[in-house]
This record gives sequence, structure tokens and C-alpha cells, in this order.
Amino acid sequence: MPSVTVDADGITIDGTPRTLLCASLFYFRLPRQEWRRRLEQVRDSGYHCVDVYLPWNFHELAPGEWSFDGRGDAAAFLDLAAEVGLMVIARPGPYICSEWDGGGLPAWLGLDPDLRVRQNDAAFLTHVRRWFDQVMPMLAARQHDAGGPVVMVQLENELDFFDCSDRAGYLGALRDMALDHGITVPLVACAGQGDLQGATGEVDGVIPAFNFYPADDSPDIEPEVRHYAELAHGLGLPLLVTETNRSHRTLRRLLASGASLIAPYLQSSGWNFGFTPATGNWGRPGSFMSHGYDFGGYVSSTGAARAEYREAQVLARVLDTLGLRLARSRPADPATVVRLSAEFPTSSAPSALDLSGGGRLVAVPNLGDEAGSATAHLPDGDVTFSVAGGAAPLVLLDVPLAEWGVDATMALASADLVAVAAEAGRLELTFASDVPVTVVLHGLHDAVAPSGGTVTNVGDRATVSLPAPGPGRPEQTLVVGSDGSGRHVEVHVRARTTVDTASATEPDAGERGTREDAAAPDVVVSQVNVRAGRPQPPVTYAPGAAPPLEALGVYRGRGTYAATADLTGVSQLLVVGACDVLDLRVGGVCLPSSATFGATQSVDVTAAQGNTAITAVVEIWGHANFDDARLPALRLGGLRGLGSVWAVRDARDITALWRVVPEGQWAGSPAPIRSLGGWSSTRVGAPITYERDLGLDQLVDHVLRLEGLREPALVRVDSGATRAVTAEDPWLLMPAGTGSRVTVTVPHDPSRRPLRPQLLQVTPVHGWSCAVEPDTVLTRYAARLDEDGAVVDLPLTLEPGTELWLDVDVPALPDGHVIAVDGEDLRVTAWLGGECLGRLWTGPGRPPFTGGDPDRLWLPAAWTTHASRLTLAVRGTRGFDPSTLNAIRLAPALG
Repeated sequence: MPSVTVDADGITIDGTPRTLLCASLFYFRLPRQEWRRRLEQVRDSGYHCVDVYLPWNFHELAPGEWSFDGRGDAAAFLDLAAEVGLMVIARPGPYICSEWDGGGLPAWLGLDPDLRVRQNDAAFLTHVRRWFDQVMPMLAARQHDAGGPVVMVQLENELDFFDCSDRAGYLGALRDMALDHGITVPLVACAGQGDLQGATGEVDGVIPAFNFYPADDSPDIEPEVRHYAELAHGLGLPLLVTETNRSHRTLRRLLASGASLIAPYLQSSGWNFGFTPATGNWGRPGSFMSHGYDFGGYVSSTGAARAEYREAQVLARVLDTLGLRLARSRPADPATVVRLSAEFPTSSAPSALDLSGGGRLVAVPNLGDEAGSATAHLPDGDVTFSVAGGAAPLVLLDVPLAEWGVDATMALASADLVAVAAEAGRLELTFASDVPVTVVLHGLHDAVAPSGGTVTNVGDRATVSLPAPGPGRPEQTLVVGSDGSGRHVEVHVRARTTVDTASATEPDAGERGTREDAAAPDVVVSQVNVRAGRPQPPVTYAPGAAPPLEALGVYRGRGTYAATADLTGVSQLLVVGACDVLDLRVGGVCLPSSATFGATQSVDVTAAQGNTAITAVVEIWGHANFDDARLPALRLGGLRGLGSVWAVRDARDITALWRVVPEGQWAGSPAPIRSLGGWSSTRVGAPITYERDLGLDQLVDHVLRLEGLREPALVRVDSGATRAVTAEDPWLLMPAGTGSRVTVTVPHDPSRRPLRPQLLQVTPVHGWSCAVEPDTVLTRYAARLDEDGAVVDLPLTLEPGTELWLDVDVPALPDGHVIAVDGEDLRVTAWLGGECLGRLWTGPGRPPFTGGDPDRLWLPAAWTTHASRLTLAVRGTRGFDPSTLNAIRLAPALG
């Protein structure tokens, strides 16, 4: 019989039902020397489990080039998790999302035009099989059935967000690969937007799980979660929440709604070292993920415990105290849940669990910031109790105490029950609370109240009230009374901050991951060594179009493209599809750094005439981790590089002379002629199609620009495929021979300003060369000693387009450092100890950053155990004018 089962009885491990708390902890986002401490932090928080992604492209660096050493030694990480006493949910993908470069998919997959990622596609699955051949044996040898820590294996990740054409075939293929490698623990697949069929293909042997990311202050969390709990129970399964928010108030609401697995995502934070952050769609819509990977979990990216860490310990103690009562519980019928009223904002429909052995657990969330009162309308009278602001106490109702040796019933307890001790005729009930506690007990006699507390006796009902613990008095105690057999009940109330203090780490003073009271002061670096130069990278010539960087073997890193173009009579260049970061120089004029996420950008070249040199440094920030059609760089599997460059030879307005196609509107025949978007109709929101034959020369390239576009338009040229043109990238390239008859379909919106379409005649810039610099080349150069440099005082001026390499001596600190740069319009890449720490971009011209603090980099203590050399590549991003590096700041990092 398998040692781990997931069925109608919940999660059972070695024959014992369990309710699991699970924290994300990613080995690839930490120095190896940090693994043990971070795992011990999770264990000491009371969580039982870690979930861990295994990124394919972290281990396959190039086709067939595998690495499982150093930070990539995933087997050692799993063994260490077992050693410290944690279970593991392993998530090997092949796609993981995780705001990681390409969502874990190798960048070179995009070079095969016939390969379709995340599909039941033979070419893609052939590559996946090679990855699973590497990772699945490692997991099989460490699964729980073999004595290891792995209790579940997740296949894929939130497939319901992706347009997969054969979900059953794809998930079935992944399942079969896992089974072929001997995986016997449960296989799960998670839904990101609640589409069970979309996430699992309803494949036999793959258990559905759900990810919830509600607003933490939403009153409607419980009804949504209960819907999916009922859906799972209808399949004979428990509700597994494989990702959710990190607030323990929200986690309590999920618990009360029936979740058997609660796995807040990124509860323990980390760091995206190297060129590994993704390009994502959390901006406008594009954004760069920061190197600090921190969503406010209970452990910061540098290892500091935050206030939620205490909340984790309290919740874990509740789970441990209720044990099998909770693990075997079932969601209560909402119609039978005791009526609650509150003077604070709370849930629109609170959830409750019917506990095994009798009684109920109800989460009572206070969605406000101030403490307030709630009233439970019990059959034998109302009971009013206090709820702290921002809290969600797990209130117990009608819980028999017989299992703990006392013939009485706890009719209500308003605070978290964190310990029960039954011994020598006495039952101790310990609650954790920062507000007064109310406990109602039935079946006791001779209830008494010492100073500071009160007991109200009505028959055999004793209503106990204890004040909140305060300074100098972290615990309140009340001997309540005895049952008919003389067994006494004691009620203890402890301050929440005193639960498990022996294993706690002091919370971080702020969100930065630094502490202001650290023993070592901040260091302001005012002198640097400027390297004398740097070797030129090899040049790859590619006559014709500029190749993507991946075609030149650059999966992370950058390339410098160069060409010469005749710009006689040209005032405008179009750069189509450049991503991620573009530093463009035209005729010696350096333009500001840009990041348009592949959207076409227009470059004014009026001042450049005749044969003109064009150079473009293109740096990969990271491949898309999510598939979004609005911008080219946001497409999953999209390539990186310069794209294509076009000289605009002519431009004309084509607003007029569009035929109104009658489908969906009342336009008759012959078709009326209007301007594009100019048809008047009361059918607001209905699609309307315009058509025009532009009479194009089929030997010439053109570009259509839909200026003023606010919503996606569907565009077709002749009988070709329909293309969606978005407001974020309102350009359509029409190569020679494409056709001449253009149809444009948009929703009818009379409030919209008219479209201003333009037709541009263009010629391509050809003859590109590209000097490539993969991340490995840059790291090797950073590690070299430079003996010919010059010591320079800061501030340091960087001329437009200039990149300087600087060396800085870093003092050793037991907690390591965080680094920030003082200066605007700079892009900085940092290396230390043979590792790329990450990149910073300062100034108002930078693109949106998401995911963590974009203004600091972490120098881990493990890499600064002795005086170390920090190397910085600094580039001005302002264009036209110089940029200035004023200072470099090093602050002690917590951890």
C-alpha cells in the first residue's frame, strides 16, 4: 500500500491523516551554504513541508549540457530537507512559471519553428523526456515510499492559463513519463484560474489542485474556496491549495473552508542570481522581474524573519493541537453554521469545519485594522468576544473535552487553541491571543475567578473572560472548575509573540532585508578601480537579417549588432521586435536605453545621412515566464535579439476610403465608404469590419500603423491569417508579396477617438554582424584580476554609450551585504566570488520592475567570508548626455 494517499479521507501519510502547511523554498535562488538555515527556518516555523520547483533550464545550460553541481545539486537539497525533518512537494515542470527565465523552458526550444511548447507535440515531448530522464530518477529515489521526503510530484503548472490544444494528451504523456520512472507518490496538477479540466485534462492518476490569489481583505474568499472544495469532494478528493497568498489571516480562511494542503507561495523568499529573472506581464503590460524575489513572505530574500513568522508558529500550533480532529474534519454545511455578527468588516459567508469527534472550527476574520467585537448567536444565548484587527481567530464551538479526559464541552473559545495538556486529574487549555479571551464551558462546577479574570456561572455553563496578556505578564491563568468526577480545567492565555519563542528568529524591522541597528555601519564607497579595458568578444557574421541571440548560442547574456545603412533621405528607422534591453547608436549618436518588450519603436535619424554606422547592444533580461499575446517579448518561447530594422522611405495617411463590411452591422450593399472607425451605429460593442485595397507594390515591404488604437484589432491581408494588433504594439509588418487588400475588425465604440492609420514604405537594414557575450563569458571576465586599472574617486562620469568595469573591495560581514548605487540613468551588473549577483537600473527612464526590491543586490555572507572583490559593469542609459555614478553603498544584510 502506498505510504502517501490523497483521497476522500484527505491526505494520509504512513496511515495518519494530515493537514499540511507548506512553504516554497527554492534551492536555485540561494547560495548552497544557506540551504540548511533556510530549511531549518521553515521547520521552526511549524510548517511541515516545502514545495520546490526544479527549473529545467537551470540544469540544462545548453542542448545536452547538464549541470547538477553547486547550487544545482538538487539531490543534496532534497536530502537536506529530509535531514531537517521536512517533507517535499517536488515541481519539475517541464514548465514552472515562478517568474523565472522562460518559466524554466530552455531558450533554444524557440529556434525550432515547428516545435510547440506545452503541447502534446512530439518534438517538444522528446525534449521533455530528456529532462525527465534526468530529474525523475532523482525524485523516485527520494520519494516517501522509498524512505525519502518527497510526498507529491506536481506535473506542469497552471496549464489552464495556457492555450493548450490537447490537454489530456499532454498531461497523459507527462504522467506516463513519471510513472515509467517509478514515481509512486501522488501526481498533482494545479489550476491557476480554477479550470480543473484545463489544468489536468481530467487525466486518470493526476490529482487536481488549486491556486488562489485573492485580495487578502476580500470578504468573499470563503465562498470561492468552498466552491472548489465541493468540486474536489465530488471527485472523492480533498482540496489541495498548492499556491496562495502569504498572509496567515487568509490561510486560516482557507483552512476553515476545507483545505487539507495549504501552500503559500514564496513564504520563504530568495534571489534571482545571474541573468535568470523573467520578463513578465505585471507591468504596463510588460515588466522586468527584479533580482530580489520577495513577495513579503515570512522570511525575506536575505533570510530575515518577519512578523508573519510568528503567525506561522501560532497557526502550526493550532494544527498540531487539534491533530486528527482537524485532519479528519469535513466542511460544514453553510446553512448550519452558527450565525455571527461583527462590528468590524468580515467575511460575507464565514466557513466552518465539522471536527472529527464533534464540534466545529470557524474562522472569524477581522478585515479591518482595529480590534472589534463579534457575537456568536448560540442556542442558549449570545456570546460576545473580541477580535484583534487584521486577525482571524479559529473559534471553536461545541467541542467535547472527553477525548482529553474531562466530562465537559467547550461551547465556545474565541482564541486560538495552541496547547492541551491532560494529566493527573487536570486539563490545561492554552490559548494565544493579544486581545481578551472568552471561553464558554458546559458541565463544570465550582467555577472560580482569580484576580484579573471573570467567570459567570449560569447552571452548568461557565463563561470565562480573561484579559489579554500584557507587558510583564505574558500569560494569564484561570482555574475554572471541575467536572462531575473532580477533574479540573485550567484556562491559560499566552501572548501570541511568546508561542515557540525558543525557535523563532527576530522579525525584520522592515521590508528591505537590512537592519538599521546592525553592528556594522553602512559603507559608502568613494573610490573604485576602473579597469583599463576588456577583450573584444568573437564576432559572428550573419549577412542579411540580424539573427536572434539564441541562434548564436546566447541563451543568457548579450550581443552587439553592427551594420551600415544608406540613410539618404531617411528620417525614421523602425526597430521591430528588439528585446529585452536595447542600447542603440546611430551615426555616433547614442540613444537612451530602451525596453519596449518587442514593440515596434520609431527612431528619429534626421541628422544621419548617407552611409551610417548602426550599432545595437541587446541584452537579455530574461525570457517570458507567462504567455501573453499583447507584446512580442511576452510570448512564451519567444526569442531575444535585435529583431529587424527598417528604413522608412515613405509614409502616407490612409484614414479615408474604407468600405464598411455589413456583417454585424446594418450597412447595406453597395458598401458605404467611411474613414477607418467612422461608421455610426447604435450597436455599441459589436464588431465592425472595414476593408480597403491599398494598391500596394508587391515588390516592396510595408508597415501598417494603427495610431490611436485602444483595444485589439483583428487584421487580415488578402486571404492570409488573421492577426491581432494590440494597442501596446499597433504596428503590422507587411513584407513584399503579402497582398494589398486589408480588413480591420474592431469593436464599435462611438466614444473612441478615430483611428489614424498610416502606411509606411520600408526597406530592411541588412548585413548585420553580431559580437556575442554569453553570461558565462561575462562572468569569466569579471573574475579576472586587472593589474592595469586606475584608482578613481567617485563621482564618476560616463559618456553616452560608455560601459566601465569597476572593482571594489568588500569587507567581510557575518550577515553579508546589500548593495545600492547612487546615481541616475545607470545600468549596473555585479559579480562576486564567481557568481553574477544581478543587475540594477536607476533613473526614471527604466521600465517597470516587479517581484521584489529592484534597487538593491544581495552579497550573501557565504560569498563574503573574507575580504572579497566586487566587480561592477556600469553603463550610462541616458543617451545623448552623460550619466554619473555618485557613490556605491554597502549595508549589512540580515540573515
